[in-house]
Amino acid sequence: MADPLQLGFTDYEQIYAKKRTRRQRFLDEMEATVPWEAFLALIEPVYHKPSSKGGRPPIPLEVMLRIHLLQQWFTLSDPLMEEMLIDTPCFRRFAGIETMDGRIPDETTILNFRHLLEEHRIAEQILEGVNQMLSERGVMLREGTILDATIINAPSSTKNKAKERDPDMHSVAKGKQWFFGMRCHIGVDAASGLVHSVESTAANVHELNTAAERLHGDERLIYGDAGHIGIEKRNDFQDCEAEFRIAMKPGQRRVLPETPEGRLLDLIETAKAH
Repeated sequence: MADPLQLGFTDYEQIYAKKRTRRQRFLDEMEATVPWEAFLALIEPVYHKPSSKGGRPPIPLEVMLRIHLLQQWFTLSDPLMEEMLIDTPCFRRFAGIETMDGRIPDETTILNFRHLLEEHRIAEQILEGVNQMLSERGVMLREGTILDATIINAPSSTKNKAKERDPDMHSVAKGKQWFFGMRCHIGVDAASGLVHSVESTAANVHELNTAAERLHGDERLIYGDAGHIGIEKRNDFQDCEAEFRIAMKPGQRRVLPETPEGRLLDLIETAKAH
């Protein structure tokens, strides 16, 4: 047990509080059930070793693995993951970071580790293993999937060594605003809120183009925002027996009639959005 004299008030309160939050209970269960040794063995051959020339040692591999899993479970961007490690005691404890003596990895370190796993196709193996474990323990029920996507901005400037933009990134208009970067498409378990599939594309790739890859095939219900309108007409879903619950376009909701039927339909659409 950590020395209370070396803890801030928030850390002390989190450790000694009688009531544990749902997030803490989930992390406690993951601590006990994730096959840490197996995952570490997958990554260790490609993880960088300490330099013989000195300098700052790399962040321990297990710390980076734990941070990567936190990022996947709670759908956090690289900058937000860094902020959560700074602000959230239970995240720091799960990651194994001692705030007084250790370093909190910055967003670039978190990004580079994620790219390392993607480059060697280790991220897919870890996600598949964790999802299987969660399903077996009843945490992920696999009866419903929420489809969603978000745009991740990338530098649009050409003032760099290559004198050009990243060729894998593209521009896209959303509403009246233009973005340059990539689009992260996810499939989320409707019961637990945990991500079970991830697809990354250039920002101009439509959400419907990756919808089939974000489903595991056992869904009874498929939820999506207005960007997924027309999904049931796609060839990939002609034989799909799941029920689609796709949100109405915002413009259509705004013109719903002020009648009992119109108000009921607006409540249904609000429930879909939630």
